[in-house]
Amino acid sequence: MRWSARTQWDLTETPWARHLARLRAEGAQLWDLTASNPTHCGFRYDLESILSPLYAPAAIQYDPDPRGLPLAREAVSLYYREHGAEVDAEQILLTTSTSEAYSFLFRLLCDPGDQVLIAQPGYPLFDFLARLDDVQLVPYELFYDHGWQLDPEALRHRITARTRAIVVVHPNNPTGHFTPPGERAVLEQLCRQHSLALIVDEVFLDYGHPGRSGNSFATGEHPVPTFVLSGLSKIAALPQMKAAWIACFAQAEAMQRLEVISDTFLSTSTPIQWALPAWLQGRASLQTQIKERLEQNLATLDAFIQGQSLVTRLTVDAGWYALLRIPQVQSDEEVALDLLLRKGVIVHPAGFFGFDSRGWLVVSLLARPWDFRNGIESVLEQFCGQYRGMSEI
Repeated sequence: MRWSARTQWDLTETPWARHLARLRAEGAQLWDLTASNPTHCGFRYDLESILSPLYAPAAIQYDPDPRGLPLAREAVSLYYREHGAEVDAEQILLTTSTSEAYSFLFRLLCDPGDQVLIAQPGYPLFDFLARLDDVQLVPYELFYDHGWQLDPEALRHRITARTRAIVVVHPNNPTGHFTPPGERAVLEQLCRQHSLALIVDEVFLDYGHPGRSGNSFATGEHPVPTFVLSGLSKIAALPQMKAAWIACFAQAEAMQRLEVISDTFLSTSTPIQWALPAWLQGRASLQTQIKERLEQNLATLDAFIQGQSLVTRLTVDAGWYALLRIPQVQSDEEVALDLLLRKGVIVHPAGFFGFDSRGWLVVSLLARPWDFRNGIESVLEQFCGQYRGMSEI
């Protein structure tokens, strides 16, 4: 049997994955510093307020709209007004996830073999999405100098005749930095010069750390076709409810074509759409809990790493991750495997996010506080020798 070339992934299990599966099967004590699913992190969910909107009488009727039900799109429009942006409900198209939203946009903007530029380091999911849609991802590097920054000339040199769009994750995942207004202007200028679209992923927009925030790309003027993505997975901490959207700032033909793409699948559930306004309106409860967790774990991290220089933390504006610089004595895969086998700490190899193979560690700030404290202490013991006990923190 011949399978599609677009699904020819290397599915060989790595030693890290094999040992992790074994340790979990054995019931070993593990400290998970990769946690990204809020439903597994001990937050309090109000089941009544979350589930009752699904039982609206109208939710049983099927009258599909390729853009999504008007009341759901109006709720998204209200969300943007609360962020200082005027986005008409007619500019919004609902999807089941931001992954599906990316796929719709790749199909809208690209022919097979066309290219989309995306920042690195970044989240690896995009590689799978692009390959399934026969699109080639071309990374443009971010560099760190008292904060993460864009290199406009390096980005310019990545643009070819096959380039169709630039993707920006705002704030970036996992570096946690917002795209400042000056860099937004640079991106828009490049898109205008080369007839490119701008795709902006804002799923972590609401999670700025204290004293740090960024404006949505839905605000202001849009001199180039701009598509802003977000969804309930992060905004309302409801990844299981499968609701996201595209806010479209482009000529009418773009939305018309997106409607046809959406109408081909009609994947967004009617009950989910009826419940979406209530979930967006009630997002503060989960966001407050998550923000408190992020702040607590970040403070714990800073307390543990003070007084030594081998492990340092980079500036982070927002999001659910922190980025550490560690001694460059091993490859990222060796670091992850050693931490797992020696300390029972689960971390992704840094290459998972597109970092160089040595000198980086990404840790989740969403982890339960006890897991986080023990995990970070174990990391410090690994790199700094015997570390002072938790009782001193």
